[in-house]
Amino acid sequence: MKEKVRTAVVGYGFAARTFHCPVITAVPELELAMIVQRSGHSCLQAYPSVRAVQDVREAYEDPDIDLIVITTPSTAHYSFVKDALLAGKHVVVEKPFTPTTEEADELIALAQDKGLVLSVFHNRRWDGDYLTLQEVVRRGLVGRITEAEFRWDRFSPNADPSRWRDAGAEGSGTFYDLGVHLIDQALTLFGLPDSVQAEVRTQRERTLAPDYFDVSLGYPDGLKVSVKSTLLARDPAPRYRLYGTEGSFVKYGEDPQENLLKAGRLPGSPGWGEEPQEMWGSLVASRDGLQFTGRLKTIPGCYDAYYRNVAEAIHGVSELGVKPEQARMAIRVIELGMQSHAEQRRVPFTP
Repeated sequence: MKEKVRTAVVGYGFAARTFHCPVITAVPELELAMIVQRSGHSCLQAYPSVRAVQDVREAYEDPDIDLIVITTPSTAHYSFVKDALLAGKHVVVEKPFTPTTEEADELIALAQDKGLVLSVFHNRRWDGDYLTLQEVVRRGLVGRITEAEFRWDRFSPNADPSRWRDAGAEGSGTFYDLGVHLIDQALTLFGLPDSVQAEVRTQRERTLAPDYFDVSLGYPDGLKVSVKSTLLARDPAPRYRLYGTEGSFVKYGEDPQENLLKAGRLPGSPGWGEEPQEMWGSLVASRDGLQFTGRLKTIPGCYDAYYRNVAEAIHGVSELGVKPEQARMAIRVIELGMQSHAEQRRVPFTP
């Protein structure tokens, strides 16, 4: 591996503080060199050795910066990513990629034209429960899969329209914020669907953006994949349900890495990403007359693997794990979901 990839993080809100900055510092191939914080220099309390600036142009113009990480609200992703690419920088952008596929296509073409790495932070591919779900599918533990359900339920009854997620601008709301993670996981696991049917609603008072979605992805072999979320679930449903011709897999709870990061832990520390046994998923399966019922140990999650792959892709030694074309397809599903809801019908999937 060549010298470290010098990295600038644009924005110092929740995503930067909780995910990007600490995970970047845990990856030996990267160096957190600069943080662009619009007001104040509070980032120096946690990262006293970085260069703290208030103008993003300083990141664009610094010849020593190789990679720029965009953590601004999704409503502004397009302009920040475009400017960073035009400045000749590799880019990681928070999910969702962009509010529209038209914007995503323009950015993909620009990155290709300049020979730069462009990736979207779909870190939830490295959630331990999802890694475990992938193995259940890959090994055929439940036979031919007929139905899958991915959910992200929370209880957050008080909307705040002054926050961008509740404000109603294009690219806001839980369909873009949480749904894009689940859609990316579904597309990664099962591929592109044949059809999309969706219900997208606002349930809480005062919110100006959708805070509920129920999406059905149809596949040619009869597989149905449901992607759902509500912010009014005091008792959340399972995160994953997987049903097949020879069994089922059901998993409750959320990956522990976010809470570990909030507590100041870093990837690579002892026990990182491990779940207690009581949180392991339940597998019920039969094969050749044998019946199994029990808990399946959760594979430890590893968000640092995302950034390690980005560094290796920049150095040209690994294929990029989260390609912008893949992230663009998740946005396309959202667009078609909004069309389906507006027209009250199932719509064919068109790239």
